[in-house]
Amino acid sequence: MRRLLTWLIVLGILGGGLATAGYFGRKYLTASAIPRYTTAKVSTGKIETVVNSTGPIKPVQTVTVGSFVSGPIRDILVGFNDVVTEKQVLARIDPRLLQASLDRENAFLKTMQADLARIESQLLQAERNEARGDNLRKKNENYISQQELDQLHFARLVLGSQKKLAQANIESAQAGVNNAKTNRDYCDILSPVNGIVIERKVEPGQTVASSFQTPELFIIAPNLDTMHVYAAVDEADIGQIVTAQEQKRTVQFTVDAYPEIVFTGTIYQVRMNATVTQNVVTYPVIVEAPNPGRKLRPQMTANVSFQTDVREKAIRIPNSAIRFVPLESMIYPEDKKYIEVKVKKDPKEGEDKISAERRAEQAKDRSKRVVWARDKENSNKVRAVPITIGLTDGQFAELVEGDIQPDQELVTGLEGSEKR
Repeated sequence: MRRLLTWLIVLGILGGGLATAGYFGRKYLTASAIPRYTTAKVSTGKIETVVNSTGPIKPVQTVTVGSFVSGPIRDILVGFNDVVTEKQVLARIDPRLLQASLDRENAFLKTMQADLARIESQLLQAERNEARGDNLRKKNENYISQQELDQLHFARLVLGSQKKLAQANIESAQAGVNNAKTNRDYCDILSPVNGIVIERKVEPGQTVASSFQTPELFIIAPNLDTMHVYAAVDEADIGQIVTAQEQKRTVQFTVDAYPEIVFTGTIYQVRMNATVTQNVVTYPVIVEAPNPGRKLRPQMTANVSFQTDVREKAIRIPNSAIRFVPLESMIYPEDKKYIEVKVKKDPKEGEDKISAERRAEQAKDRSKRVVWARDKENSNKVRAVPITIGLTDGQFAELVEGDIQPDQELVTGLEGSEKR
């Protein structure tokens, strides 16, 4: 009897333990079956959209200084970064050959002037001979024949023509002198503008040959207080850039030399000449920016951000909430339409067979999105909230339309979903 009682007590204790374990086990399994959502709050703040690009920095204007004449460089009077003024001598080409040419032209001019003096003397003598002949003829026709008088007359006319020819030869010789002198003067390479020498391409003793192409000796930047950034913008973004230019929005950029400084500028020009590289079409966009302290140097690479639109006090939806798609077991039947994926019957009926009008409609429909909020009556479920979004950046999207309030929590995922 006592043994039976002992067994009954043991069985009672085991049964109670099993019941307790079953109760807590069921409670644990029920709790573990409840989905644990991660959420994010809707906020109010600034949203801006930007188009990023890169490009080299260049002076607003550069003037290439070349040589019109050939010869060895005798002197170089300026170097890199030197400040020069208009008509300042930058370099000199050896003038000896051109000076010899000028001397030859001067000698030829003097020869022509001497020939003119000779002809003028002969012409004066011919005029006097003709006058004496006319006087003799008037006194007595027998003193001089008409034939002799004609010879004197036409001799004077010939010498008058020779005088005109000699005068023309002098003008030609004078033009030759002027040309030779101009060429000799070109031996002095002058700066055409005030500016800074940003590149020097010659050294003393180097021979300059300008027979077929004008050689480049110096490059001068008239102004480095304002610079241009030549940014290459993708064709898909160029429409936004044009709109930003019309709205006169500022442009911000940085350079690797001063990563902590944000430089600002404006869109100066959106050029038409596209560049195609491996089927990628880009357009050059010129940004004009002041250069305080001349920190920006030619050929630096600028990392440019074009602000295309901004909302200062927008209701911001976290992008993670827009990307979240719940499981079918978490939603109500009436919300299943929002997670259904329509499968194409014919794989060939892709975007290449959609009309341009339809593509435009699809582009407009991209602003129609759905976010999910926990159901107030059943925290295990989520309900769909259709919304229309506007501007979007990498973190937030602007709420344009939808039953969403600031500080409202939206579901962004499930705890531990990444591990699974």
